[in-house]
Amino acid sequence: MATVQTMRRVSKSDWLEAGLAALATGGVRSVRVDALASELGVARSGFYWHFENRGELLAEMLQYWTHELTEVVTKNQKTLSMPAADRLFEVATIVSDNDLGRYDTAIRQWAREDPSVACLARQTFGARLDFLHSTFAELGFEGEEREMRVRLFAIYQAAECEAIPRMSKAKRRRLAEIRVRMLIRQ
Repeated sequence: MATVQTMRRVSKSDWLEAGLAALATGGVRSVRVDALASELGVARSGFYWHFENRGELLAEMLQYWTHELTEVVTKNQKTLSMPAADRLFEVATIVSDNDLGRYDTAIRQWAREDPSVACLARQTFGARLDFLHSTFAELGFEGEEREMRVRLFAIYQAAECEAIPRMSKAKRRRLAEIRVRMLIRQ
């Protein structure tokens, strides 16, 4: 009796996430169509449904990283309408809960190797800092006081997932509340 094989559907975002995960574990050279197809459990031909070639995948990985791991926070109207202190806590929570910094180190490394990647990475990291600068400015901080608070917030959020062992979501949120309270004190 013949068995019926079901074809697994893999979305464009599945390919992009797999590409970013490969980038994070092995650098840009490890982002290979055959390896990604194997990782996703699909035929290599499925890749060409979404992308013309590897170059297009790499370009779209950067756009995906910018949108899904930055703009979903910095351009979120609900978050932007919150009071500044609440906004900082919301950002800390969203970034931690969704591990939005998970590819930042890999992107920085890739940017060291490729000037076009460096340009987009600078713009994206700059947008994050601009968002934080305007939020801390709303809280009344200026000059180096604001700069230091922005840097502390940004660096902590970027490094938490890599530098600090996993902890419960409840503990992460409690610590985020304390961190935000510390950073907004005059």
